[in-house]
Amino acid sequence: MTEKPWDGRFAERTDRSVESFTSSIVFDRRLYLYDIQGSIAHCRMLAKQSIITEEEASQIVEGLGRIARDIERGNLELEESLEDIHMNIEARLFAEIGKAAQKLHTARSRNDQVVLDVRMYLRDEVANILALLKGLRQILVSLAKKYINVIMPGYTHLQPAQPVLFSHHLMAYYEMFKRDTARFNEALKRINVMPLGSAALAGTTYPIDVEYTAKLLEFPEFSANSIDAVSSRDFVIEFMAAASICMVHLSRFSEELILWSSAEFGFVEIPDAFATGSSIMPQKKNPDVPELVRGKAGRVFGSLMSLLTLMKGLPLSYNRDMQEDKEPLFDTVDTLKGCLEVYEKLLQRLKVNRTAMKKAASRGFLNATDMADYLVTRGMSFRDAHHCVGEIVRYAMDKNKELQELPLRDLKKFSQSFEEDVFEILTLQQMVDRRVSAGGTAKENVVKAIDEAQEALRLEGIVNESHEKKKKTPR
Repeated sequence: MTEKPWDGRFAERTDRSVESFTSSIVFDRRLYLYDIQGSIAHCRMLAKQSIITEEEASQIVEGLGRIARDIERGNLELEESLEDIHMNIEARLFAEIGKAAQKLHTARSRNDQVVLDVRMYLRDEVANILALLKGLRQILVSLAKKYINVIMPGYTHLQPAQPVLFSHHLMAYYEMFKRDTARFNEALKRINVMPLGSAALAGTTYPIDVEYTAKLLEFPEFSANSIDAVSSRDFVIEFMAAASICMVHLSRFSEELILWSSAEFGFVEIPDAFATGSSIMPQKKNPDVPELVRGKAGRVFGSLMSLLTLMKGLPLSYNRDMQEDKEPLFDTVDTLKGCLEVYEKLLQRLKVNRTAMKKAASRGFLNATDMADYLVTRGMSFRDAHHCVGEIVRYAMDKNKELQELPLRDLKKFSQSFEEDVFEILTLQQMVDRRVSAGGTAKENVVKAIDEAQEALRLEGIVNESHEKKKKTPR
């Protein structure tokens, strides 16, 4: 059985069942590169501060580089008995370079080491998620531009309400994902704080240079309180909350695609490559991708609740319970990225049935509000106009006609304010084009929103390119 760093204190070896129970190597192995990068930066700082020699630092850095390559190539077997990725790497380093490896852990603890790894991992994954969100927003804008003249029924309570541009509906999701982008960017500010140097909880007596280490690891700031640094998982919770809200938006979009692709709606057709069939019914084409995205939303919500529950009763500072933060975090990252990736591909090939949308928008008295507004322009109060048009709707239903199909003489039975020009404002195009209030569905509004979104995405690209060039510039 492999020796533990704390063996000097214990009279008995760790029971094998405890080793298995406490091990996290199965899931935290994905942190290996961040653990090595953090160790290299820490090592260089130790050498700079003359806490270890330059020769020892060179041995450690070269050894860590070899270990990184071995893990990447699958040439290093990670042991459960060593509990986690940190101790596995340390043990392998000792086997590689001998006693110099034992100096690497000077002035740090696994407590600040693990939270450093998680912050570095999450920093990179948030960047990946932001890129996927940008791709999804670009596709929504592209679809909105392509279908700018398509009119569909807008719904409240899942009942046909008023006609809107299909592009306006798509741009509503653009706005949701735009807010998700802002939330992840805000969360990134709290993620991007270096905890290294906090050690177990109280800091260290060694003359370390945290600013130097932070610079090496590209952290703009470092923790202000060592206790908080090792015991807080706010940054993970905040990320998971942002991920949960993003999954709400993906789930709502999924619900609409499921409805719209049904025979009853027929508004869209999901590409065959993103649907499945039935094992018994030959005619079936099931919207499995949107259904799975809708289902996976609950999985992400559960991860958030798991971590909130985990943290709510813990006294300061670090407690082993916090090892349980990684599995829900990793699962949330993987789930969200998977959903964003598949939607980016699906939407590129989504087929839109503009004829079915227009037909649905042309029935169901969607122009009732416009008729009431017409009466208001003729001097009637809105409440009286609402009541009057309600009576006309009931009359039209009895006649099995739409409002625009009623002759003027019938309308005059309810109000003498009606004239021939009422029929002009009851057309689909007029109903859409006249809604010019800020954020309304009028074509001029939606075109402006699309143009502004395209410019915002273009500027985002310039900022991101500049950031990437800065990161690649040698120090």
